[in-house]
Amino acid sequence: MLLTPKQAGFSLLEVLIAVLVIAIGLLGMAALQLKTVQNSHSAFQRTLASIVAMDAAERLWINLGDTPAKTAATIQSEWLTNWTGVLPAAATASSIENVGSGKWRISVRWQENRIAGTNGVETFVYEMDLYP
Repeated sequence: MLLTPKQAGFSLLEVLIAVLVIAIGLLGMAALQLKTVQNSHSAFQRTLASIVAMDAAERLWINLGDTPAKTAATIQSEWLTNWTGVLPAAATASSIENVGSGKWRISVRWQENRIAGTNGVETFVYEMDLYP
């Protein structure tokens, strides 16, 4: 089959368009994979924050039976010392607060720089009632 001058190079153009479509598809898949890794890391950090907050709650429960009872500042200091290094910057911003009549608020804060568009600080707040 002979190609006329109008058809010459048309196959090359088809190949270039196919390569462009495949490249765009691969870039889309790479972006999707990157977003998945970011969200997975964020979920991991939130899981750690939950574990850290539950540890603080358990320390408060244990303190009910201690004689003499420790102060909230002592419990917070021991708690933060134990978890230093687990969550980025958690030791400087996390807190245990007595908000009145057996109610406690445990706040865990950490740096989350992997997700663009945020200020980088995430907070997990756990509130509990603690009665002797």
